[in-house]
Amino acid sequence: MTTQENMRAEEGSPRNRFVRRIVNLPTSIIDGVSRAMGQGMTLIGVGRRNQKVQFQQSREAPLAPEEWVFLTSFEQQYGFSHPFFYACPFVKALNIAKEESKFLFIYLHSPEHPYTAQFCRKTICSELVVQFLDANFVSWGAIASIGEGWQMTAALRAASFPFCAIIVPSDGDSIAVLRQVEGPVSPAELVEMLQRTIEEQGFAFRTATAAESEMRGTYHQLRQEQDAAYHAALQMDKEKDRIREMETATAVQIQKPAKEWKADIEKPKRNHATIKQSGGKTISTAKEAQQKETTNPKKDLSITQIQIRFPNGTRKERSFLCSDKIQSLYRFIDSLDLPGIGSYQLISNFPRKVYGLENMGMTLKDAGLHPRASLFLELVE
Repeated sequence: MTTQENMRAEEGSPRNRFVRRIVNLPTSIIDGVSRAMGQGMTLIGVGRRNQKVQFQQSREAPLAPEEWVFLTSFEQQYGFSHPFFYACPFVKALNIAKEESKFLFIYLHSPEHPYTAQFCRKTICSELVVQFLDANFVSWGAIASIGEGWQMTAALRAASFPFCAIIVPSDGDSIAVLRQVEGPVSPAELVEMLQRTIEEQGFAFRTATAAESEMRGTYHQLRQEQDAAYHAALQMDKEKDRIREMETATAVQIQKPAKEWKADIEKPKRNHATIKQSGGKTISTAKEAQQKETTNPKKDLSITQIQIRFPNGTRKERSFLCSDKIQSLYRFIDSLDLPGIGSYQLISNFPRKVYGLENMGMTLKDAGLHPRASLFLELVE
């Protein structure tokens, strides 16, 4: 059987039809982004076709990260005229496809397979396939026998090579496989399969993407409305505090003359209450009483002293009523307008306890912070 006959037979086989199945990604694939971040290799220049790639390599880093092994070996054997394969972990490529609302085209490269060389030269590197993939897909390739290529070969149950697949993200840590092609196909046949997948599966994909985008927009709008309502309530509380302070200052000014008048009447009585001691010194009993009252003031049992320590080491202390709620502490912190303070929560060290959103309605006394407590402001990413 000739190669063309093999290609036609492969096209008619079930392996080149729509699959539409869900595949759970291996843990090593899901963790691919964090693994790539720790490679110790910085990309200096990234080229598409007909461009070279340069690296800045640290002493501890390997010769090349796994993501570039496929692209390097492919270009050494077949040249630079090929689809733009993203040299990154699989999960990263999947996220790029999701952000661009495109399908992800996967090519698993098996150098030792007899059909591989012809498929790469005649099909993958053909201008027709290159232009169509670059315009409509995000492409990712890997060597089928190593690293993430081996993991995806097992996950997709690739039975023959050359192997290509078209996938989209699914719920959780899984993907939906829309079509997979196993065996050699011509450029026109591959483009026809890709075009058919876009036509028959694209509407459902675009609908799901639009629904997800709308949900994100709704959530963002709801978050903005909640923030606006919170800041409006905070501004109202500040205004109430300002009015209360003005009323208190006015009351003090009104009561001050009456106190002075009372003091003038009681002054002669204090003078008559003096006694002489053996040393010739005169001590005012009224003055002693005043000093005793100053040094031993009557404590207000309803006052709670709260000290808040910030991540930069500064401390702020303020008095609250024991009946005030945890929300009052957050409003006090927000009113300081400190730089670098975004989302945060208040915690106590010994024992460690978090006073977050679920505790906003709890009074300071019920929260165990009365009569005195020290809290730490912990930033939340």
